[in-house]
Amino acid sequence: MAARSLWAVRRRLQRLLASSTLSAGRGWLHPFSTATQRTAGEDCSSEDPPDELGPSLAERALRLKAVKLEKEVQDLTLRYQRAVADCENIRRRTQRCVEDAKIFGIQSFCKDLVEVADILEKTTECISEETEAGDQKLTLEKVFRGLSLLEAKLKSVFTKHGLEKMAPIGDKYDPHEHELICHVPADIGVQPGTVALVRQDGYKLHGRTIRLAQVEVAVESQKRL
Repeated sequence: MAARSLWAVRRRLQRLLASSTLSAGRGWLHPFSTATQRTAGEDCSSEDPPDELGPSLAERALRLKAVKLEKEVQDLTLRYQRAVADCENIRRRTQRCVEDAKIFGIQSFCKDLVEVADILEKTTECISEETEAGDQKLTLEKVFRGLSLLEAKLKSVFTKHGLEKMAPIGDKYDPHEHELICHVPADIGVQPGTVALVRQDGYKLHGRTIRLAQVEVAVESQKRL
């Protein structure tokens, strides 16, 4: 048994030596040899892309993003400039409208006053052309009719434009509407502290006093100034 086992081991060693010699003659390399690993490493390194491509792609992406942002900035800048120009145009138009309102705000009132001036002019011309020594009565009648027409027209113009003449006689004295000229003794039926006489009419425009009425205020006899 021992001889047979020894013979089997020897036989196996001969086979291994024969296979090793055959591999060396054919130039085969062991799969885990250093040469094989070096060759495999070279092959792998030759197939991998170079490291320089990574930063190149990132830089290209940044450039594209920068171009996009630059276009957005240009677009926003253009919109801002247009908005500023529009605001400036609106401001100028508004200022022009305000100036026109200041200048032509009384245009309608002046137009109505022109009609009053026409009546006054016609009355004056009529009197100057037909005046004779013996026609004084007729002349006075024409003057009266002309002045009455003129007064009626003025009242119509004032009412149309919200201009109202105050009638403060009998009203209590109000420093916001009346300008005190003097005090007078209160007559029978006149309350002290009320307006007894109007020296100059006051006017209101749409309810706001634009000219105070010059008045005399009634007081009791002992308080007369």
